[in-house]
Amino acid sequence: MGAALGTAAAAGAGAVLPRTLHASAPAAALEPGLGPLPPAPNGVRTYDLTIAETTLRIDGRSARTVTINGTVPGPVLRFREGETAVLRVHNTLREDTSIHWHGIILPTDMDGVPGLSFPGIRPGETFEYRFDIRQSGTYWFHSHSGLQEQLGHYGSIVIEPEDTTAAAFDRQHMIVLSDWTFENPRRVLSRLKKQPDAYNYQRRTVADFFRDVARDGFGATVRDRFMWAGMRMNPTDIADVTGATYSYLLNGRVAEAPWHGQFTPGERVRLRFVNAAAGTFYDVRIPGVSMTLVEVSGQPVEPVDIEEFRIGMAETYDVIVTLPEDKAYTLYAETMDRSGFTAATLAPREGMTAELPARRKRPILGMVDMGMDHGRMDHGAMDHAAMGHGTAPAKTDSAAVVDHAAMGHGTPPAKAAAADPHAGHAMPATAPASTLRAAGSIEAETPHAPRNHGPENAMVPMSTKSRLAEPGPGLGNDGRRVLCYTDLKAPAPWPEFREPEREIELHLTGNMERFTWGLDGVPYNEAEPITLRQGERVRLTMVNDTMMNHPMHLHGLWMELENGHGNRSPRIHTINVKPAERVSLLVTADAVGRWAFHCHVLYHMEVGMFREFRVLPADAHAHHAHAHAHHEHHAPGATDAR
Repeated sequence: MGAALGTAAAAGAGAVLPRTLHASAPAAALEPGLGPLPPAPNGVRTYDLTIAETTLRIDGRSARTVTINGTVPGPVLRFREGETAVLRVHNTLREDTSIHWHGIILPTDMDGVPGLSFPGIRPGETFEYRFDIRQSGTYWFHSHSGLQEQLGHYGSIVIEPEDTTAAAFDRQHMIVLSDWTFENPRRVLSRLKKQPDAYNYQRRTVADFFRDVARDGFGATVRDRFMWAGMRMNPTDIADVTGATYSYLLNGRVAEAPWHGQFTPGERVRLRFVNAAAGTFYDVRIPGVSMTLVEVSGQPVEPVDIEEFRIGMAETYDVIVTLPEDKAYTLYAETMDRSGFTAATLAPREGMTAELPARRKRPILGMVDMGMDHGRMDHGAMDHAAMGHGTAPAKTDSAAVVDHAAMGHGTPPAKAAAADPHAGHAMPATAPASTLRAAGSIEAETPHAPRNHGPENAMVPMSTKSRLAEPGPGLGNDGRRVLCYTDLKAPAPWPEFREPEREIELHLTGNMERFTWGLDGVPYNEAEPITLRQGERVRLTMVNDTMMNHPMHLHGLWMELENGHGNRSPRIHTINVKPAERVSLLVTADAVGRWAFHCHVLYHMEVGMFREFRVLPADAHAHHAHAHAHHEHHAPGATDAR
């Protein structure tokens, strides 16, 4: 049965899975958890990591993977705050490789991005990473070369804090969520570029139409269908790659042969979650058990009691649970689009079983995800002529007009570029400090500016707003306490919390029909670096012009999420930006160097949703740096160092 989950997930993996998970299975012993970590000799902790092509069994089948020390995921690397890390990476592949230490603050030449911070690691070579550990928490590491991450090139990091007042627990387990496809990742990308909904097996059906008619009426249902068809979009298109090809993994195992973690009833168990998936958001819960969130992005937060949380690609969340009974519990991670799931058991001993929860229906996107007020929209006001669908009706309500010419549907690139003087312009918009709101606050809903960012941007929302208080599609309607970004608060005010000196606004853009993704409508290979001055404090505002979620990650610098908590804004390294959302973060440019900024949906990054942040020394002159900037535009692309 192990081979069925990947192919059956889209049709309902629950139909082929047993209703219970067993706390014992071949080659899956009950894991006791991470034990005490002794001090490193002379304060230097050294690991040897071998990158190799390895054949493993995944989901009941033979799989050709890229492993770190022979396993997927790779080993848990453990450190103590204040130590020096020495990591010798041996490349036995026939192509270049690399390791990026996600969320770790380190020198730019140790960051591990080929073509940006170092050349990459050639076949047969060994590269030594060396840096001081100046933080604590849960982090992870992964390849930044091509699509190796999709093939299993990732692992986790735990750094024990110097601070003895950190959250107390009795046992800890590392939980690495990921996804696997038996297709060549290059073929997956090729299929997406030819047919972006190739893996969407959950499109609306005739039965859905009649159900909606019964609920909303015939006229409203027909208008809704015509609107989505006119925009050439699908309200079920929530994930690019789904259970149609993915097997979903928890610590390298599928739900049919699950991972098992041990606990003693009454213990405080810390679960350290990493989402190392290439293309999957997970909704995580332990049915019937409350979780206390204590850490996000490796940074402590004021404890929050929750029952479920959504974790985007590259995010890390730490929760503490108390499992009171002498029984097995299910750790359940369901994909955001509901095309599949993975699961594990937490049990006091082997031989115990835990029930799987019922599957939930797949969510449907609405007009709010398009930045449009469905209740106010004049459906006859859309510019269908610009989309090539015949004569456009008269526009009767200018405030409600959806101009699909501006969205890029049917508009030739030359005309779109001519209409937008900024099209193809690689530099983001900026605003001076005198016009900025208070640090840590949330911006009000904002009408979208006239810029449409050129032909590579297929959508312009009518308006954008903060959606930090929303758990996301498919969550929050069943009475469970679901985590929202507005719940996150630093444990204490930051000693230094400055106002920003300027604001940088970046639009997350894309054309789903072409599967092109970029920032401000510009792919990485055509973009100028975003230049900051050492010590400068900026507000980074992202506006999602697309209907997809984008987990955005900034290397080398912390981001302080402006979620309404002022000088207790949480520090994060990755933020998921929802469709039609406007979100702001404060960044202090305290590390000189070249730093990557990109979407952590692997296939979005690969086609160009990537930008360089360049922090110049305080005494450097901006125009001098611009004149001497060299653009090795291959960091995320198909021709980068592998």
